[in-house]
Amino acid sequence: MNVDDLLGRLSLEEKVRVLTGRDFWSTHPLPSIGLRSMVLSDGPSGVRGPVWDERDPSLNLPSATALSSSWDVDIAHRYGVMSALEARRKNVDVVLGPTINLHRSPLGGRHFEAFSEDPVLTADLAAAYVAGVQELGVGATPKHYVANDFETDRFTANVVVDERTLREVYLLAFEKAVTESKAWLVMSAYNSINGATASENDLLETPLNTGWGFDGVVVSDWTAVRSVESAKYSQDLAMPGPVGAWGDALLEAVRSGAVEEAAIDRKVRRILTLAARVGALEGHEKPPVPSQVDGPAFARTAAAEGTVLLSNGRQVLPWRSTDLTKVAVIGHNARAARTQGGGSATVIPEQVVSPLDGLRRALPDAEITYSIGAVVQEGVGEFSLDTMTNPQTGERGARVRFLGADGSEMFAEDRFSSALVYLGGNAPIAESALFEFRTTWTPTESGAVRLGFASVGHGRIFADGNLLREDTAVPVGTDLGAALLSPPSISTPLDVVAGRPIDIRVELDLPKADGGLNNALSITVGIEPSNDDPQALIDEAVAAARDADVVLVVVGTNAKVESEGYDRTTLALPGHQDELVRAVAAANPRTVVAVNAGSPVLLPWRDEVAAVLTTYFGGQEYGDALADVLLGRTEPGGRLPTTWPREQADVPVIDVTPENGVVRYDEGIHIGYRAWLKAGTDPAYAFGHGLGYTTWDLSDLRANDPSSVALTVRNTGERTGKHVVQVYAERPDSAVDRPVRWLAGFAVVRLDAGQAREITIHLHEHTFEHWAVSEDGAGWATESGAFTIRAGSSVSDLPLSTELQVR
Repeated sequence: MNVDDLLGRLSLEEKVRVLTGRDFWSTHPLPSIGLRSMVLSDGPSGVRGPVWDERDPSLNLPSATALSSSWDVDIAHRYGVMSALEARRKNVDVVLGPTINLHRSPLGGRHFEAFSEDPVLTADLAAAYVAGVQELGVGATPKHYVANDFETDRFTANVVVDERTLREVYLLAFEKAVTESKAWLVMSAYNSINGATASENDLLETPLNTGWGFDGVVVSDWTAVRSVESAKYSQDLAMPGPVGAWGDALLEAVRSGAVEEAAIDRKVRRILTLAARVGALEGHEKPPVPSQVDGPAFARTAAAEGTVLLSNGRQVLPWRSTDLTKVAVIGHNARAARTQGGGSATVIPEQVVSPLDGLRRALPDAEITYSIGAVVQEGVGEFSLDTMTNPQTGERGARVRFLGADGSEMFAEDRFSSALVYLGGNAPIAESALFEFRTTWTPTESGAVRLGFASVGHGRIFADGNLLREDTAVPVGTDLGAALLSPPSISTPLDVVAGRPIDIRVELDLPKADGGLNNALSITVGIEPSNDDPQALIDEAVAAARDADVVLVVVGTNAKVESEGYDRTTLALPGHQDELVRAVAAANPRTVVAVNAGSPVLLPWRDEVAAVLTTYFGGQEYGDALADVLLGRTEPGGRLPTTWPREQADVPVIDVTPENGVVRYDEGIHIGYRAWLKAGTDPAYAFGHGLGYTTWDLSDLRANDPSSVALTVRNTGERTGKHVVQVYAERPDSAVDRPVRWLAGFAVVRLDAGQAREITIHLHEHTFEHWAVSEDGAGWATESGAFTIRAGSSVSDLPLSTELQVR
């Protein structure tokens, strides 16, 4: 039976019901027509599933910035396939990703979750990701449509942007995922665009439907549908449920004629079509799942492919393991690595390989020392599981209870983490009055610590039955997502003795909420780091460095710096990490620095160290991948998808803060490297930059036609390597305002030592077009004449050029 026949069997009440979620993560079933509920899950860098639970772990892939640094559509496709496999394993039908908003400003809070500052690179990688997800019968959801490139006031901000910029930059990033990969869903954003909120915006119809042929479901970002009015637009599914802006109000609007039933039918038809595609409709099945796919192995490969060697001036890399007897590993992030950014993209991996773990595994015969060097963590961090004993079971872990107003136990469970998020699932948060966490914690070191919790609300901290502190944690700002997923901390001093167990109990009052995420809870119980004597930590690291053959310093950000819900205020590394690197580099000239951050940071010491790598948030296999690159077992395969500045003041487009509720994209089409070129300012590292362990020669560039160019690539070094050949277009004498140059195409080339190959690089279909707006209408137009085509290794390293006549 086809979709229209099924639609005809539904009552108006059933049709309206299916347009709002059943709960936080799933849709309503309609058994009468063979429609089961569909499960949606966050998943740009792993698929969490409908519960946030360490007992159901997920594969933690490297961040999107690491993926985009590979510049490899094959890696992006495999990344999508791996996401789909995780979705299938967790009975998830729709992955809420990829995030393909642009890196308009490096201060953007979800920068790590998006691909690039360039729309062409973003579009190609997003299309490959979407195709990989959907070939296994799982829906992909490019998001957030559109111009949601910042976090500050994201629910209410209005982005003012001209039509040409929208088409050539922000919409272009989405286009290919729809026109070529046929995305089954698109997520509408929170923000407004030119005065109309995204879920009530004509952009949902044009260009998405009428221009690009989208036949899928537009799902809202969570709570982004705010009125019945949005049902008049091409907004199809309102999440979450069961309460939302539609429901009974929409039913009444249809009955009164305020909303046409035909509009409802169109939405339901698309939801039924999606159900058929993901196997949620009777008579439709998902394709078979390939066997023997090694998720951790792919995560390790992807992390190495996205690692960018920024500098290697002293040729210290790769290390030779036979030369190493003592290696000093330094940095908070070397032991407590960040493998992913904060917010809704978070997944819980089964295990994480830190850089310290990876090097110890890779160099079993060498002495590996560790020094923290500088504290990076801010706020309370979770207990290590091996220090926790569940007082109920006597096994590792903790006992969690939800209690009613009368003290009765409403829900209890045993957990294996002290960092807990309830967002969906069975815990009766809204019906409970008190949350209780209990564990017996056995410290591994003696001294004074700060015991506490990170959450929102009024709580109490007990140790061995004694109340140590009672206080209220108040969220900063008004963003509900930030309050939930990056909450403030409350802590209190406590003297501990290594090996002596302490009964820990934390209580959190659960008052009835008046809206928002009132059936959600996030709490972390643990230790807040002490940073009383930062110079002592640096001195200890310097002593270790001075005594080592080589040094690895891992610097980076923390969960308070890069997360959903807020933007950064500075590009500087947190804490005393800059002072640490300078001191260590002065003590040992063979110091290598790995940057464990999801987005650009300032590196004022970059010329003082032997080598610098940016590894982003490297996923659960981060440490092994980093060891592979350091020891030359694999090539550092990455090239920068975003410009890295020398100084924050140099960044030409940086503002992310609305003024009077408005963010103006006045720079137009000149974002990212385009803005840098227009300003004439040299960055620390240019867009597309990245070194390897071999050398390359490019020659014989020629334009075949406006759709492709060809050239010869030769590996002139002594080992197999990877090169990313980049092609840019220019039109310096144009009558149209254009960037100095813009990315037209790219290709990954892998060659053995001495090997040469002729390659063809296909150019983006809009390379020589611009969006023209006139009294007669708007559309893609071509300015005839000569365009300059350049090819090379980055936007600022383009040794080859040719001209192409375009009509």
